[in-house]
Amino acid sequence: MGPPITSRLASREARQLAALIREGLPARGMPPSQVADPEMAYLLRFLRTIQQRALERPVVHMTVQTIDGKRLGGQVLGEGFEDLQLQTDDKRIHLLRRAGDLFREVTSETNWPTYNGDPGGNRYTTLTQINKNNVTRLAPKWVATIPGAGRLEVTPVVVDGIMYVTAQNQCFALDAGTGRELWHYQLPPTPGMVGDSGLNRGVGVAGQRVFLETDHAHVIALDRFTGDLLWDTESADWRQNYFATSAPLPAGSLVVSGVAGGEHGARGFVTALDQDTGKEVWRFWTVPKRGEPGSETWKGKDVDHGGAPTWFTGSYDPELDIIYWPTGNPSAEYNGDHRIGDNLYSDCMLALDRQTGKLKWYYQFTPHDLWDWDATETSVVVDADWQGQPRKLILHADRNGFFYVFDRTNGKPLLAKQFIKNLTWARGIGSDGRPIKLPNQEPTEAGTKVCPSQDGATNWFSPSFNPSTGLYYVQTFEKCGIYTKGDAGEWEAGKSYLGGSQRTAPDPKPQRVLKAIDIRTGAIAWELTQPGPALSWGGTLSTASGLVIFGEEGGGLMAADATSGNPLWSFQTNHAWRASPMTYMFDGKQYVAVAAGSNIIALAIQE
Repeated sequence: MGPPITSRLASREARQLAALIREGLPARGMPPSQVADPEMAYLLRFLRTIQQRALERPVVHMTVQTIDGKRLGGQVLGEGFEDLQLQTDDKRIHLLRRAGDLFREVTSETNWPTYNGDPGGNRYTTLTQINKNNVTRLAPKWVATIPGAGRLEVTPVVVDGIMYVTAQNQCFALDAGTGRELWHYQLPPTPGMVGDSGLNRGVGVAGQRVFLETDHAHVIALDRFTGDLLWDTESADWRQNYFATSAPLPAGSLVVSGVAGGEHGARGFVTALDQDTGKEVWRFWTVPKRGEPGSETWKGKDVDHGGAPTWFTGSYDPELDIIYWPTGNPSAEYNGDHRIGDNLYSDCMLALDRQTGKLKWYYQFTPHDLWDWDATETSVVVDADWQGQPRKLILHADRNGFFYVFDRTNGKPLLAKQFIKNLTWARGIGSDGRPIKLPNQEPTEAGTKVCPSQDGATNWFSPSFNPSTGLYYVQTFEKCGIYTKGDAGEWEAGKSYLGGSQRTAPDPKPQRVLKAIDIRTGAIAWELTQPGPALSWGGTLSTASGLVIFGEEGGGLMAADATSGNPLWSFQTNHAWRASPMTYMFDGKQYVAVAAGSNIIALAIQE
């Protein structure tokens, strides 16, 4: 006579469910149960699969005839006047559109399978249906609202007609042509978390699996047709100030992810798991332990809680079989008294062998960072001519205000050039690859004005590169900050570990500027300054049809000419951007999709 067990699952994390099972609810007729730890793990996994099968709507089955003579029978996941979503007994999802009394099956012809679409990190598409001649007819085709999600930071992923979007500990599968929900996976938020754990930036998809990071630093794999939990691997103990927010990166037979917690003294690492089993294959720590190589760059107690988190999605070159992963700032970021030295491997790009995790090369953008300038900006893998010769390059606009081009085979810096106007901490990058620092730029007890601000010259919002124009498109900040040094105290679980504070300086007036950078010279080909307070965090998408699509400061999704920067079209969402756009081809139509507020908006050319 009690409520179904599925009503008890979503509101409880694993530890709470285990306690409920063992203690029972004797007053309500549920006896205690002595379940051993090994059995409990399997039982909890099974209960999560039940949770996904608990539908709010009644289960309806239907058999339909398709225009090519097939008969499809299965459970109805959703339907409307024009569309029907059917799951057959083999658990496959069929996306159908009505054609009189018959149905035709539809899917995506061009997918977007990872956070940046391309594992190399470049949000560039060869799709040309949306172009400079018709972009003024780009209009919303559907909107899907994620309940209670706040400002989404997710980039949608599309594979075989199914779109996967996330919020904190949630994954939704949607029909990419209508936005209709197919399934929904949810875990309860972890109580007592530190840090910015109330968000999630997306998934990676490979084979039949969807990979997702949870707020408490687990990586999980879901069946991409049913949402059933396939495996759950703990990357780190969240009670030691770890959490996770970004999309895992499928690479070969592995899925690679990182952790957040740099503002809380969590020691960073990159980990690779087997896609089939979730078993850890390798782990690379970004702060060496005392006595290990690199520990000499941490003179003082902070080597034990050094930070250098790995919270943002990296890039992958399948040909070289190298993972390029960005790392964040050292902990006690505004006070370096207890971490004298360069603090490896904070603020770095790491080139890791995909199979073993062995470090092949690294580059540190801001040695001994005192300004919270994570290097967690997307590094873009491109093949292009360099000084008349074809070369394997990787492009990176860093939070510290310099744009870099590297030979990605060996990490040799080929170009490093300032790309913002207001930069006071260094006068350039030397021939040795190190910044040439200027005096009196360290945080002080009285406060020091430094440019750029803590938000950086750019940040995690996505850049893109168009091989036809040779231009790299990146949203930038022109901001300065007041950095104040303080005592970080002793590290404690559940508390921040900052070593001071910062605030945005009122002068110069903060600005948001889209810039097109010539990758061969570092020159700014054009720029587009956007009105507003410079508080938005939307990135760019570039197209072979000569467009740059981006979230502008005033809340509009905008398209500009990729060669000149002239604005061509805008659609007002009235939301401050926290996400970057993507594109895919579905049922013969090119869509652009983006998260705005708590909505996923998909747009296409209006006929």
